[in-house]
Order: sequence, then C-alpha cells, then structure tokens
Amino acid sequence: MIENLGSAIARQPTAALMIWQNGRVLGTFGPQDRKFLCHSIRKSILAALIGIEVDAGRINLGATLEELGIDDNEGLSEVERKASVYDLLTARSGIYHPAGYETEWMRTIKERRHSHPPGTFWCYNNWDFNALGTIYVQASGHSVAEGFARHLAAPLGMEDFALAGPQPDAWLETFTESRHPAYPFRLSNRDLLRFCQLYLQGGVWEGQQILPPGWTRLCTLRNSDAGLHGAYGYMWWLERDGCGLPNVVLPAGTYSAVGAGGHYAIVMPARNAIILHRVDTDRGDAVSRFEFGTLLARILETLD
Repeated sequence: MIENLGSAIARQPTAALMIWQNGRVLGTFGPQDRKFLCHSIRKSILAALIGIEVDAGRINLGATLEELGIDDNEGLSEVERKASVYDLLTARSGIYHPAGYETEWMRTIKERRHSHPPGTFWCYNNWDFNALGTIYVQASGHSVAEGFARHLAAPLGMEDFALAGPQPDAWLETFTESRHPAYPFRLSNRDLLRFCQLYLQGGVWEGQQILPPGWTRLCTLRNSDAGLHGAYGYMWWLERDGCGLPNVVLPAGTYSAVGAGGHYAIVMPARNAIILHRVDTDRGDAVSRFEFGTLLARILETLD
C-alpha cells in the first residue's frame, strides 16, 4: 500500500505515516516509535481527560469562570466571567484575551476583544484551550501530563511516552501575555494510535471503560460550523458533509485531532480506519492542508 503512495509522499516532507484499518496496520512510512511534537493534538487529549473529571464530579461544564476564580493578566470583564467551562470546551467563550502558543493563523482569525458574548460565536482560540488546562489542574489536583500518564498512557499500554528523565514527553509552556500555560506533548505514532483506537471503541480498551460512557460521542458532535475546516466538537475537528480538508471528500462521521505543520490523527468510524501523519516541525518542516488532503485522497482509494 505504501509503495503506491511513494510519489505523493516524496513530494512533501512527511516524516511518519501510519494506515490502520479493521484491527491491523496496513502500511507505515518512517519511524513509528519516534516521538514528534503534537502541537494542537494536545487539545483533543485534554478533552479526554476532562471527560474523566466530569464523570467524577470534579468538573461541572456549567460552572462559570467567575465561580471557578479564573481570570487573566488584563482582567476579565463581567460578561467574560460568565463564560462556562462548556463555552471554553466548544471554543465559544467570547474571551479574546492575549494567549500563548498561538500560530500565525490563529492570531489572524482571532476576534476583537469583547466582540461576542459567551456561547454565541465559534472561534478557534488558544485562550479557551489554555484556560481549560488551568481548570483541569485546579479540579483534578494534578498536571495535564500526570493525568495523561495515569488515566491514558498507563491503561492503554503506551510504549514510548515517559515523564521521567531530563526531557519529559509532556510539560508546560508559560507566557508573559497570559497566566494560563500551554501543555505540549510528544507522542509516537504507535502510542497516538492507541489514543485514537480508544475513541473509535467508544472509550473502551480491552474490555475496560477508560473514558466515561458516551463521552467520545459528545466530543465528536457537531457543535459548531468551522467553515472550510468542517465542524468542531469538544476540541476535535469534524467533517461536515464531506468537508474538512481540501482535495478530499471525508467519509461521514470522520473526526480528527490536528496539530500545526501537518500533524493529523484522523479517525474514520465509517471505514473502521485511523490515519496518522507526522512532520518534523522541530526542524521547520511543514505539510500544507492541500498537500495532506491530496495524500489522504490517495489513501482512501486503497482502503476497504
């Protein structure tokens, strides 16, 4: 299968690719044990961890930032403090305070401060996602990294992820413009596959309910129209009538965790398939949405 994709891969700096369907790996390209920076795939990971805290009663999606004592350097307005955890989870907070770890595209699409009340407008906004990390730590009593290691990496039997040593695979990035840090991850394809399989299997792993029943479905409901990017759920990207990437028609029900530079973890329930695509963004490589969409269309032609 990979041999048939050789020319498409050769035209772009794909570092690692995995094609999985019906319980087996159909093909790979590049190292599957190398730990790449995940970029915004971190957000879909946090969505899973938040579900565990919601189920345990430690996070209430209806709680407001005012009730939780969440603020920021420039001070949140009375209206902004009314935003709920649910508003942040769906990228509808209406809080356009400066945030860290933003790409140029994110800064370009960011709305003007105070331009939309909470819950009324979707905007892919790192303030929401970073503040959710703060809320998670406050509720759970441990870091996002520790939560991932305990609740996901360990029960899923991840082979490469580790927090020990001088360079842990999950950490915090702090910023002067906001008091809410980012929570980056490095994951290999073979570990990321397990996370995607967990979602494909409704949160069940080897007969054990790892995520709360129904949480994966809630994460992947179409809460917001995301224009040319399809739709958006709880920090997961969703196809909308086949739309989501250029140059390819996505199967109905497809959802994705996406990171800057060409990192894609795509789950296709309709095809019982998972596609993982990684790029060495540490050295400045990038694969555009157009390039990856073209490659994905070729991959779809080869699947059952």
